[in-house]
Amino acid sequence: MAGDKFETSLKKLEEIVQRLEGGALTLEDSLKAFEEGVRHAAFCSKKLDEAEHRVDVLLKRKDGSLETRPFEHTAEA
Repeated sequence: MAGDKFETSLKKLEEIVQRLEGGALTLEDSLKAFEEGVRHAAFCSKKLDEAEHRVDVLLKRKDGSLETRPFEHTAEA
């Protein structure tokens, strides 16, 4: 998966989920697809974690200087 982009891996993961949900795969093919899906899910999770650590919110102070603070994640309902 070296060199893969998040979006590419996410699309592959979505395709795998659709194939698994379709129910037409043999047990062996389902296991292979599941293993591949786990790899893509781990890759996407790692990329999201890396992005979250890089995100800073820049705030402009009244005096014009900039302040950084960690991005605060809020769960959507």
